[in-house]
Amino acid sequence: MSSPTDEELRYGVQGRPQGHISLFRAEGRAAFDDAETQLIASVITPLAKQLRSFAEPAPQPLPDAPHGPGLLLFDPSGALLSVNDDALVHLDTLPEGPAVPSPQGIRVPAWVQATAMKARAVAQERDRGQARARVRNRAGRWLVCHASCLREAGGGLGASAVVIEPAKTSEIVPLIVDAYELTDRETEVTQYIARGLPTGEIAGRLHLSPHTVRDHIKAVFEKVGVSSRGELVGKLFTEYYAPLAEKNMTRVHTD
Repeated sequence: MSSPTDEELRYGVQGRPQGHISLFRAEGRAAFDDAETQLIASVITPLAKQLRSFAEPAPQPLPDAPHGPGLLLFDPSGALLSVNDDALVHLDTLPEGPAVPSPQGIRVPAWVQATAMKARAVAQERDRGQARARVRNRAGRWLVCHASCLREAGGGLGASAVVIEPAKTSEIVPLIVDAYELTDRETEVTQYIARGLPTGEIAGRLHLSPHTVRDHIKAVFEKVGVSSRGELVGKLFTEYYAPLAEKNMTRVHTD
């Protein structure tokens, strides 16, 4: 049996968090000492850089996700109560990793269970923030996992509901642009390019000179490894952003 310690470290690169790691000890053992904590801290940046690299888009456009939101219910102890068929499909697409057994014979990824327990802790005011995580499946598609604690008829806390579903554009674009180390300004320029705006209009919206915008575009091309706007949109946003870009480009040309 393992129990969590109070040691939780964030993975970060250049001041931007990329994830977090929770350390566990067998019950009855002392907390992590300074030497052990320093050892973990020494590998945080390399781990964060590797984690960030996973956000680079798939080399080929992915087909539409054929399944809807998956739902899993967990009891207060973290045991799986029930699961729908869509959740089983999503779980089956995930890469191998730490998992916990369930009465249904399903190996539940540890981070899914942890998301459920986080939701309960937030509902009990023992923790803060949101119970959500993002993960990339074996096909390269991003999924988002979010949880909340349900209320029973009498008002008490009931099961924790975890939803796994294809990630929306707003969930993924920040990860993709961060993987290529784009600055905030380069990110803004890139998003306007994806919407089909010409250099002059981008300059006007950002209150910059066209020359400065062209410099930003050149820097973005170099970081992403492309030579045209079409390549840039295709490489960064084909999977998640292209439908929105096409809609906006149509609107720009018809207004």
